[in-house]
Formats: sequence, structure tokens, C-alpha cells
Amino acid sequence: MRSEPVQVARLLRLGEGLRQAHQDLAREGLTRLNRQQHTLVGALSRQARTLAAEAGHPLGEAAQRKVEETLQRSSPIRRRKLGPQLSAADESLVLYTLPCTNYPEVFAPDQLADPFSVVRPSYALHEVPLPDLRPEDGPKVTEPITLGQWVQAAGEVRVTLVNGGRAADFHCEFTGLLPHSLYTVMSVRRRDLDPSGPVRPGPLGVPNVLIADHKGNGSYHARMPNPFPDPEVAAGDRIMNVVLLWMSYQQNYAGAIGWFGLGGDVHAQLRLRGPSFAEFVTHA
Repeated sequence: MRSEPVQVARLLRLGEGLRQAHQDLAREGLTRLNRQQHTLVGALSRQARTLAAEAGHPLGEAAQRKVEETLQRSSPIRRRKLGPQLSAADESLVLYTLPCTNYPEVFAPDQLADPFSVVRPSYALHEVPLPDLRPEDGPKVTEPITLGQWVQAAGEVRVTLVNGGRAADFHCEFTGLLPHSLYTVMSVRRRDLDPSGPVRPGPLGVPNVLIADHKGNGSYHARMPNPFPDPEVAAGDRIMNVVLLWMSYQQNYAGAIGWFGLGGDVHAQLRLRGPSFAEFVTHA
């Protein structure tokens, strides 16, 4: 296996990303990474068989399975569902970014038209290399971020129709956030959830930024034009959910939610439990 150090290194990085996908609860990222891991294990296994044959020691089926099992163990993945109460070990888990783009959509077409060509390693959230940062600039997020801290967040969204039903005010209050951190607020619309052809989600207002204070509190307000068109109208792309995103690169992206999607450079910390706001109807 020493003949293929690059692929072995990629496999190990995938293992790091898969652990983070579990910690971030990024199901789509986990699916993509599992698929990549399966592809890499298969390629390395075939190369091992070829190298062994060239060396005059062809591998039998049992030996081939042993190679694949060894490769799987080199990227330790354990599937399990977190319970309502975290164990002490789970609470102390340090959170990481994912090392790849996890979605087929391009999230920021004007800023990064080909995100799939970018390869980044998996970083601990507090060690993400912020663009142009110098130590003397005073970075505020410097300590490891754990799963126990992450799940302390809570929030409330209040919606009020205004302008005769042509717009709606969204008032958001949050507690338990990561102190001194940059967050953004994302809207999820009906077409974003269409499995046959999802589109990129967008901000809940622009700019969509809030900064958590030293106690982890934050608030956000946006007035959105016609956010809840009649659901019976085919073109009615209603807002269905609101998501609070922690920005690991401590920046926002104007009309995009980020460059790489959940787990890459934006991290969903809070959302409503399911599709919401059915009681509201607005008009243009």
C-alpha cells in the first residue's frame, strides 16, 4: 500500500470528515463521504491485488477481503444515533469542518462557480484559517468547540405580517450561542426542498448577519417581501423554515449562504422542527 500514499492520505481525511458529519448531524454530507470512502477502498483494494500479482504473490478471495477490512478500519466510522442526553465523552467531542462540498448545487455562482474543484482539509472549528488573519488582529474564537457547547443553543422566531399582507417581519432571539461569533440566518423555501430539483437556499434578508455577545446571546430582524405566497399557486415559493448558521470562516457571503454548504464553511446550529408558517399567506 506504500505505492499509493496520496490515496491513503485521502482515505484518512475522509475518516476525519465522516466523524465530523456525525457530530454536525449533516446527513447529506455523511452520505457523500460514505460514497467517496467506498470508492477509495475499492480502488485501493484493486491496486493491492495488482501489486501483489506483479510481485508474484496473487491474492485469493479471503486475502482480498482481509485487505478491504483493513482499509475500512483505517477510516474508523461508527454509526449511532445520539440520545436525548449526551454522554460525557460525547459532550467533549471537538467539532470539525467537512473536507469537501456535500451538495450538487452551486451555492455562490458569482463568487465561486466551481466549488467542486476546491479541496480543503478538515479543520477543528476553532482552527479554521481565516482569510488574511494576523495574530495581532485579535481572533476571538480560539478555544476548541465541543458538541456539549454546540447543543446549548436555543432560539425563538416571531413572525408578523405587515404592509397589508405584502411583507412579513421576522424577529429572532437566540441564547446559548458560541460567544463572540459571527452567525447568519438562512431561509428554506418550498423549492429548496424539492427532491426532483432543489435550488440553492438563500439568506433571510441581506445582510443576514448577527454577532453573539460575550454571553452567547444574539438577536436578528428581517422584513421579507411576500414570503408566504398562496401554497395553491404553483409559483408560490414560500419560506418553510429558518436556519441559524455558524460561520466557521467568520464571514458572510452577501446573497449566498456560503461557498460549500453545510459542514464545509457554514454549520447549521438551529432550525425549526419542520416545515412551518402554514398559517400565513401574503401577496405581492
